[in-house]
Amino acid sequence: MKAPKNLPWYARKAGVSIERAEGLWRKAVREATADTGWVGTSEFWGAAEARFLELLKEEQNTLCTPHVEAFVRSQHRMGLLPLLAAEEMITAMSANWQRFCTQLRKAA
Repeated sequence: MKAPKNLPWYARKAGVSIERAEGLWRKAVREATADTGWVGTSEFWGAAEARFLELLKEEQNTLCTPHVEAFVRSQHRMGLLPLLAAEEMITAMSANWQRFCTQLRKAA
């Protein structure tokens, strides 16, 4: 049985390898088959996906990886602030200079 197309996204979000996520998906399908008794119904797919997300959450809780993405993103944005401020300053100076030059031409 094929894995869902969004399985790599779930795996990356949980910090689990794709191979491990595929193994968890196969386990969830086996358990959903045992629970529902039917394969291919909407109840079966709902049970399989719910069990897969539970297994993935359990697997994520066993990992000891630090979650630093949010910190790195905020530091990146903070690092860009001086560059953005300089760009705004140069844009304002350029607009003022152009306005000054057009006034000199009109006066002459």
